[in-house]
Parts: sequence; structure tokens; C-alpha cells
Amino acid sequence: MCIKESLRLHPPVAVISRRWNICVISIFGIHHNPSVWADPEVFNPFRFDPEAPQKRSPLAFIPFSAGPRNCIGQTFAMNEMKVALALTLLRFRILPDEEEPRRKPELILRAEGGLWLRVEPLNTGQ
Repeated sequence: MCIKESLRLHPPVAVISRRWNICVISIFGIHHNPSVWADPEVFNPFRFDPEAPQKRSPLAFIPFSAGPRNCIGQTFAMNEMKVALALTLLRFRILPDEEEPRRKPELILRAEGGLWLRVEPLNTGQ
């Protein structure tokens, strides 16, 4: 749920396009649309609670695009994120920087100046 909410707030690709009278779809805009997402700028992983009934379109969350031209590596990417996050959180406490990073939209959405995190080792008693 946390990974999906992170991808909603910061989709890896902000915009996709299709060529048929040129159509541009703003993934970032869809994921931050207040008519679809209540409090769209608030980090709330419970939006993706599998127990909660979803009243939104399945196309309201498309971090890897959708349909026949979606990302072929999306399952691998999701699994890789889960493993990397789990292994990191076993060993470290991750704290955000005091300042919210500015988004730098390019082909891939990035943080201007990078993401600054404080990483503290966990005392595992070993």
C-alpha cells in the first residue's frame, strides 16, 4: 500500500502520449486529481487497502501506463521495489530530509537536486 501511494504521489513517468491525432495523458495530473482522490497531496497508503471497497476507476492509478501499451516490466519493478524496501527496512531506519524536494519533470519524474534521506542503522543486537 505504501509503494502504491508513493507511486501515486510521484509516478516514475509523469506523462505518456499516443499518436492518433496526438493525445497526451498526464499521469501526474490523474494521480493528483481532487475529483478522483480525496486530499490528493496527502500521503495516505490506506487508499490502497485491499479490504476497502474502491469507488474509483481502475484507470485512476496508472503509474506504469495502462492497456496494451503499458510497461512490460511493471510486475518486475513492483517486486524489485518490495524486495529492496524490505531488505533496507530490516537494517535501517529511513528518515526524510526536513525540506520537501521539488519535482523536476523530465522524461522520468525526478527530484531536483536528488532525494536526501537520513539513514540510521538499526541496533539488531547481533
